[in-house]
Amino acid sequence: MEDTIRPESLSDYSAVYQLMSWKRYKEALAETEKLLREDPQNPDSYALYAQICLLMGDYDKAQHWVEEALRRDPEHQLGWYVRVSVFYETENAAAFDEALKEAQRIDPYEAHYYYLEANQLNKKGKFKEAKARIEIALELESENAQYLSMLSYIEALLGQDEVSRELEREALRYGTEEPVILMYLAWAAARRGDYKLQETYMRSAVRLNPEEKQYQDEYLESLRHQYLLYRICLWPNKLFRKMKRWQIFVIWAAGWILFKPLLILFIILHIIAHWSTRAIVHVKIFGWRRRRT
Repeated sequence: MEDTIRPESLSDYSAVYQLMSWKRYKEALAETEKLLREDPQNPDSYALYAQICLLMGDYDKAQHWVEEALRRDPEHQLGWYVRVSVFYETENAAAFDEALKEAQRIDPYEAHYYYLEANQLNKKGKFKEAKARIEIALELESENAQYLSMLSYIEALLGQDEVSRELEREALRYGTEEPVILMYLAWAAARRGDYKLQETYMRSAVRLNPEEKQYQDEYLESLRHQYLLYRICLWPNKLFRKMKRWQIFVIWAAGWILFKPLLILFIILHIIAHWSTRAIVHVKIFGWRRRRT
């Protein structure tokens, strides 16, 4: 989740917001604790404390403190923002869907809700529905590079390569310093078959945030795409993504009956390509490490 700061009373919380912008979260928590002691009934402080816990990845504490905020103000906007985000980050789909409806009722102009919803739809393979949701987010924040990069990826998923490239260029106009933006652009480039550009974007993302495992894994994956055998073995996956499940089943069944030896050979080649390119990339990045006896 992006480090969104929601200043509802900036003059009272300016020190906390500044520390959050510097990612000095422990100090921000300490400052928020002072505010809690000064006014233990103020839901703003509880919601802010929950948001900091969320940014630190401590979802249990974020959930606890956001409930304290919502107990004092059931329609607190930041409280619902954090609650939705916690359910999203913990992949609690049912709770996310329920919380999202209420959060959008309370704050229908929060663009990030539509972004999260689009992400969920993407995971389910509902790309057209995801496109519709992210377009709403862009109506609210037309220059948001993260939303533009995500739409570029969705258009690539839908086979609209030229539109995807146009959105890529627009996203780059507004921001290139966030690794999540570069990751979306890398995914879009890969879907369009531009594997060199994919590797370039992911290398930059890792440089910006070298500690994030997802960026590391995506960078290694981008390096594997440089090998022709790996790309050939991935080609059927691209074809299958455009098909319905029953169509995939029919093709595999027919292939197994009519072309069983070739199908087995392809599976063997797929396994070889997977592990050989993984080994080559590992040696390329980390070097050849011999176990000492």
